[in-house]
Amino acid sequence: MSIPDLQKLLADFADRRDWGRFHTPKNLAMALAGEAGELAAEFQWLDPRESAEVMHDPAKAHAVRMEMADVLSYLLRLADVLDVDLDAALREKVAINEGRFPAE
Repeated sequence: MSIPDLQKLLADFADRRDWGRFHTPKNLAMALAGEAGELAAEFQWLDPRESAEVMHDPAKAHAVRMEMADVLSYLLRLADVLDVDLDAALREKVAINEGRFPAE
């Protein structure tokens, strides 16, 4: 699915539940931060090797995938509500970083 397709999927899901009134930029940004924290918690106290192998444990892998999906969902909804083209924003940011961090 494309980014706009995913945004439509999420917007339709929210609309069917009348959640649009809650999906303000502030609330979505706060939810995104919270979900990023929940993703980080899946790696808390793991050493580097354990963190690199987290996807080998089916239960941990499922938890990581679900938290990543939550982070992506809120980022997509926030971009949709604010009318931000994530594809264009990412390309712009990579171009900026190319200048800041040139390859050797």
